[in-house]
Amino acid sequence: MAEKKQIQAKSKRTLRACCDVYEDDGNIILRLEMPGVTKDKLDIKIDGNELTIHGARQEITETGNILMKEIYEGDFYQKYVIDDTIDRSKINASLEKGLLTVTLGIKESEKPRKINVVAK
Repeated sequence: MAEKKQIQAKSKRTLRACCDVYEDDGNIILRLEMPGVTKDKLDIKIDGNELTIHGARQEITETGNILMKEIYEGDFYQKYVIDDTIDRSKINASLEKGLLTVTLGIKESEKPRKINVVAK
């Protein structure tokens, strides 16, 4: 039986997390898939109009002969440009069951409001 030879490149791959963005209850919500990521491997920063999410998915070491590999480990880095309607002091993040939820509070002055009509 012929010996099977494999060549593997050891380059660092930057991953991109799948993200949903929606508006709910006066907030913009970012929800990102983060399976295998722990809180201590996340770094979320706001700098001016840029929200940056950086982290790392834990390396998984397999002991057997890999026949197919679709789950990648390594660093991920995503940047979002936000406008001045976001209140920088009302940005929160939580990680639960592999989902990172980042809540961006909209400034009160930017939220829609009902205008009452006065009859004369």
